[in-house]
Amino acid sequence: MDKLKMHSLDVIGSNIEKIQQLFPNCVTERLGKDGKPELAIDFEKLQAELSNEIIGEGEERYQFTWPDKRAANRLANTPTTMTLRPCREESVDFDHTQNLYIEGDNLDVLKALRETYLGKVKMIYIDPPYNTGNDFVYNDDFAQSRDEFEETSGLFDDEGNQTIDPMQRNTESNGRFHTDWLNMIYPRLKVARDLLSDDGVIFISIDDNEVENLRKVCDEIFGEQNFITSIIIRANSRGQTYNQIAKTHEYILVYSKTPTAELYDLEKDMDKSDLNLKDDIGAFNIRELRNRNPKFGKHNRPGLFYPIYVNPSIIDRDGFHPISLNKDNDYCIEVFPYNSIGKESCWRWGKTKFEINCSENTFRSNVVAKEKSSGGYNIYEKYRKTTYKPKSIWDDNIFLTETGTVKLKELGFNGEFDFPKPTDLIKRCLSLSTQEDDTVLDFFSGSATTAHAVMQLNAEDGGNRKFIMVQLPEKTDEKSEAYKAGYPNICEIGKERIRRAGQKIKEENKDKEGIEKLDTGFRVLKLDSSNMEEVYYTPQEFTMQSLFSENVKADRTSEDLLFQVMLDLGIELSAKIETRQIAGKTVHLVDDNYLAACFDRDVTEAAIKEIAELHPVYFVMRDASAANDNVIDNFEQIFRHYSPDTNCKIL
Repeated sequence: MDKLKMHSLDVIGSNIEKIQQLFPNCVTERLGKDGKPELAIDFEKLQAELSNEIIGEGEERYQFTWPDKRAANRLANTPTTMTLRPCREESVDFDHTQNLYIEGDNLDVLKALRETYLGKVKMIYIDPPYNTGNDFVYNDDFAQSRDEFEETSGLFDDEGNQTIDPMQRNTESNGRFHTDWLNMIYPRLKVARDLLSDDGVIFISIDDNEVENLRKVCDEIFGEQNFITSIIIRANSRGQTYNQIAKTHEYILVYSKTPTAELYDLEKDMDKSDLNLKDDIGAFNIRELRNRNPKFGKHNRPGLFYPIYVNPSIIDRDGFHPISLNKDNDYCIEVFPYNSIGKESCWRWGKTKFEINCSENTFRSNVVAKEKSSGGYNIYEKYRKTTYKPKSIWDDNIFLTETGTVKLKELGFNGEFDFPKPTDLIKRCLSLSTQEDDTVLDFFSGSATTAHAVMQLNAEDGGNRKFIMVQLPEKTDEKSEAYKAGYPNICEIGKERIRRAGQKIKEENKDKEGIEKLDTGFRVLKLDSSNMEEVYYTPQEFTMQSLFSENVKADRTSEDLLFQVMLDLGIELSAKIETRQIAGKTVHLVDDNYLAACFDRDVTEAAIKEIAELHPVYFVMRDASAANDNVIDNFEQIFRHYSPDTNCKIL
């Protein structure tokens, strides 16, 4: 049996493996900090593989940097052993909801989610601190060069007393004013990118204080070519009158993960005047699937350069032929994305999106071929929306910040949260980037406007979007309205807002068919240290006696262990969980027997046999769970007999 690692993805180790596959000669061995051999990159050889000329030290080049940037990058790649513990009593409809509300520092939360939600999030919206000189900045630890900086930065008086706490209130008097903000936002965006699907989009609210730095950071992390736009929001009708010009606007920076992402507008009433064709799905028109932008081609988009095969023997009433990615006797004509002069370009869609939209029945397909008058074939997408495109200036009154405050008042709040984003603003972003079953993430969730917007849009269009809210449980000021109203931290405001918003949405739509199925619940999870004792991770540092002691912390429940196992095995934290008694032992069954887990003591061979007969994909038990040595000796033999394909693991 294998032992679960019980920590997040080791990104550096994963990247070394990828480089080893491409350039095996560039990977060597060295002794690590623990004195054990480890793989490492020979950067001199790697540089030689990648370039004829190596950029010399001090040579001028275009770059964006700041103090501790390397430390921020390392921080993003460092795995975490922290875990997420479920909190049923603060949840709503825990056993059936697909939504998550997670309390904790969002960097560690993102790392914990990275492996499980890798490439699964369609849309991210965040409203991070704007760095106005008084907002909260996360307390990340950058060991290198920090002490040297603080000795000369004026952060301490002559007696060594700290005069400023730059990591709590990032005031303009802090010499690291922009640096600290960049070191906060950089690793979070870097990890968040991994969670986005290939056609995923991120929306980031910001104002003039850091918009230029944020744009440069996002160009580096997401790629300048994946910048979609900077939306200007009229957020304040009166303007900030302390400036020489009353500023009324903010921004939303929009980036996609790859060029394959497309925005659409579910809120705009469609003008169907140009949709002059019709199939079994509805009205449509066509446009070439080939990317006409001359900047893109096989040289820089190799994943979008592939053959599509046409079946010339079948033609429908509109002159369209079915197409496929697979060549056979029927689909025999090969088409590559070449332009009119034979130059290589690329398709606008990747293979995955193509397959989803392709059908052998042209009346049920969103991609088809048509013969050109000059011979050969063009490949077309059927588009079922107008040529209307959303504009980059959003100046409707529904987007004003004061509208967000009004929404909270409608839910019975009275000044507990400052400057909440309007629900309609987030709903607009959702309508541009998501469809009915997508997952939405907000890791600066604040008052949980994004969760409110997701539930509202689902109620309007019948969708089943899922949300993941992440918020640091930042304490409220004892003099604030929030504290006086009984909210000791921001998370309590967010959770209560979701409860009230869900109830209100259902009440307002009580006559709508299917409204009772609307998911207004959420599972509360709280970031905490690992469920495992240190001996689990570093047994070499403990005595022989301690190696045989309990490796699970005494205050942790079986459900705590279950959720850490789910993270380790890449099972979504919203998966259905059923608990059964089998041979007198509590067994958790996750996602219809995908995972069976038992953390009780004194597990017998009879219990193992019954669990094996359920044929789970994974079975997990504690190392100390076996009733006796016979169970340990016969464990694998029982599974080989009753469920040979089950992957058995231990804690």
